[in-house]
Amino acid sequence: MTTSDLAKLLPNASVEISSTGQQVQELSEHFARGTDVTITFLPGDNYRHNVETAAAVRRAGFNPVPHIAAREMHSREALGDFLARARGEADVSRILLIAGDVAAARGPFKSSFDAAASGLIEAHGIASVSIAGHPEGHPFLDDEHAFKGLAAWRDWGRRTSVRVDVVTQFCFESAPILSWIGELRARGIELPVTVGLAGPATLATLTKFGLRCGIGNSMRALRGQIGRFGRLLTDNGPDDVVRGLCAAPPAVTEPTAGFHLFPFGGLRKSGNWLREFDHDPLAVSAR
Repeated sequence: MTTSDLAKLLPNASVEISSTGQQVQELSEHFARGTDVTITFLPGDNYRHNVETAAAVRRAGFNPVPHIAAREMHSREALGDFLARARGEADVSRILLIAGDVAAARGPFKSSFDAAASGLIEAHGIASVSIAGHPEGHPFLDDEHAFKGLAAWRDWGRRTSVRVDVVTQFCFESAPILSWIGELRARGIELPVTVGLAGPATLATLTKFGLRCGIGNSMRALRGQIGRFGRLLTDNGPDDVVRGLCAAPPAVTEPTAGFHLFPFGGLRKSGNWLREFDHDPLAVSAR
């Protein structure tokens, strides 16, 4: 994929909102209709409310992509009901399947792959499943087990004809992402990769979320920005990460299928950043 091709993917980046439904109006003000919008599933969420949020996102002209936290599903029946309601009430065709942030499963699914093995995803007509990738390492899995898990997802997608792609955790520099994509290719794990980006936010905010999400060595790149910009309250966008990806050899970034924004600084800042990038992809300024 050439630098130009990679840059062209960015205006179509997906974006994340909370499950509360309170951000739909702001979403409409700052993002183009037809954008894929992932909807978080936080500990204690009621999936029926998440479906209501997905339906509101659909009515607003966007494509809802609800997170499904496997460990939060109290039963096989609950997962089936979630999928049936998401399909019927919000026309959901893609989900983002995660294990969830609770330590112990509330039902029969201990992992995201357990939920996939249930057969319910393909039975309810879900065409596409996104799973999480961790370029700087999984907080609870060593690299070998993490890559074996991704290989299992590749094989599951082939068996079921459900499209599987990987949405990465955000990083604060491009090197871990490029190295991780290279390792996928070396292991024959041919899954499309959607690169997660931390949207523009203050360095203090990015540091908070980076620590919370277990971001590794690239935290040092973020700390370097403190000296560069002089203070923690200056907004910092993912400019350097995108430039690093665009500067990489096309063969390295070939699996990149798109970008996903985590709008830690708010939807307005992320939407503005995307519009700026569309004008000049190699000269984005942080706001």
